Amino acid sequence: MILKIDDLSKTYANGTTALKSVSLEINTGMFGLVGPNGAGKSTLMRTLATLQDADSGTAFLDDLDMLNCKPEVRKILGYLPQEFGLYPKVSAETLLNHIAEMKGITSKGERKELVELLFQKTNLYQHRKKNLGGFSGGMKQRFGIAQALIGSPKLIIVDEPTAGLDPTERNRFHNLLSEIGENVVVILSTHIIDDVKSLCNQMAIINFGEVLLKGKPDEIIEILNGKVYRKLIDKHTLESYSNMEVISTRLQRGKIEITVVADGNPGEGFSQTEATLEDVYFSNVKNAN
Repeated sequence: MILKIDDLSKTYANGTTALKSVSLEINTGMFGLVGPNGAGKSTLMRTLATLQDADSGTAFLDDLDMLNCKPEVRKILGYLPQEFGLYPKVSAETLLNHIAEMKGITSKGERKELVELLFQKTNLYQHRKKNLGGFSGGMKQRFGIAQALIGSPKLIIVDEPTAGLDPTERNRFHNLLSEIGENVVVILSTHIIDDVKSLCNQMAIINFGEVLLKGKPDEIIEILNGKVYRKLIDKHTLESYSNMEVISTRLQRGKIEITVVADGNPGEGFSQTEATLEDVYFSNVKNAN
């Protein structure tokens, strides 16, 4: 299964250009899409999810034209938006059964079997009779994945799925996404760079509607290896480093840790450190501003 996006562009009526000739090739597995707020991630995902039209370009999942065959796309699509509404006074079992019926699973017995299987897969079986208003944030996200898996989708799109989750729920969600990504194309949009490093075998960094960098996380990190230096400085001295390529600053025990990209040691007190995916992200986004 291959998703090929070619020269996809979108400009809104207010003049905001959300996508500029975006081209990506995404294979079966987990694909991480990262970028700051307003980068174009949600526009790209809504376009692929058939919720809005592009101005130009193409997107094909194997031979399926995703931009012009929306009913067919919806049959093989699972979508978990960043924010989604649930009926608080309805049980999880009732709502999931209803969604399955809307997706065309008309056999009552088949629906019952599917709903039970999805609750087991998402570790919600023991909570299936509970009203959704009593679900925690993590339980709601797992319910969102359960509904996205109805109909054995070939493409799953998830937008910021671990935002606000505690470490236990986040780890459980990671395991679930990893299992799903073994057999289908999963696009994961997130601000959490560590999620991409641990989950995805492909990724892209996007900003101002353009793809800045794409590839495998480990290979992308190699771009900066041997070029990353860090140093703890006093807050009032930060401006004196403006002549360096400072890609990030972090407050640490009352001081600021600055991270610099340089071909050689930039000065006294700097230590060369192993590059991280976060360093690559900050370097690309900063240089695009």
